[in-house]
Amino acid sequence: MSTHPDHTTVVVGAGPAGLTAALGLARYRHPVTVVDGPRPARNSASTGIHGHVGMDGATPAEFRARAWRELSRYPAVQRLEAEAGSVRPAAAGGFRVALGGGAAVEARTVLLATGVVDVHPEDVDGFAACWGRTVIHCPFCLGEENAGRRWATVAGSAELAGLSAVAFRAWSEDTIAICPPSMPGLETARAAARSSGGDVVTGTVRRLHHREGALYAVELDDGRLLERETLVWTPRQRQQPVVQRAVDELKLTVDDAGFVGVDAAQCTSVPGLYAAGDLTTRWKQSVTAAAAAGAAAADAIHTAALLSAAYH
Repeated sequence: MSTHPDHTTVVVGAGPAGLTAALGLARYRHPVTVVDGPRPARNSASTGIHGHVGMDGATPAEFRARAWRELSRYPAVQRLEAEAGSVRPAAAGGFRVALGGGAAVEARTVLLATGVVDVHPEDVDGFAACWGRTVIHCPFCLGEENAGRRWATVAGSAELAGLSAVAFRAWSEDTIAICPPSMPGLETARAAARSSGGDVVTGTVRRLHHREGALYAVELDDGRLLERETLVWTPRQRQQPVVQRAVDELKLTVDDAGFVGVDAAQCTSVPGLYAAGDLTTRWKQSVTAAAAAGAAAADAIHTAALLSAAYH
């Protein structure tokens, strides 16, 4: 086991939340270790990140490369390229983050910033090829790049189905919602959609017809083909294994969907253990929102460290 007691904070995850937190802590000269796992980033399939001023259109790889170049200038930051396996209380106080190969790093505080895992439908042929290009999880992220096309959205509720024709009008004048036949409120949703120039179609998506990731038709389970060039589909999400293990072992507070609960300082229900980014929220997932949460966590962690030093 390799321990580094001089590192007062360990950041698990090197996405926008974790990297921003590391930069904030570095600016405070607060020693920080960033555990950067070897797996591809969740947004690696995207052709570019959007809505983050100064980086709009940059690829995820470019964003990360620039962040690490900036962080490399700060001696307070250490990068560990390893998979984090667990976060548990350390014998001497604080936390012990277990890494691959039996190594570990200990710190007074830990920030979980791993993001989440998108659970892609395994029975929809063509989903993976289109994901991040013409199958998008949110219009804010890739709507501009798909503007002017025929859209469809996979809707899990009548409210979303009825609103999609209106909500997506900024990007498409031809939008339909695909809903289960037995969905409550179906006729109300269909009437609302049609009043705005859209429609609701019932069925289950079975195949996406595409040319090298460029969608041109959605095939339903009864064989119908819907000519569509963009599909809005927000898949189910789950926590990364290291986070789920922390939830189970440390009894972290989570909401009904399993997202980690935090207070205004991004602290979880366990003192000294913070969380920031997509793992804490289902509907505010963006580079900018994650970076803001990471910055807030860095401020809170440093303030807590100062208060601890002042009163002990």
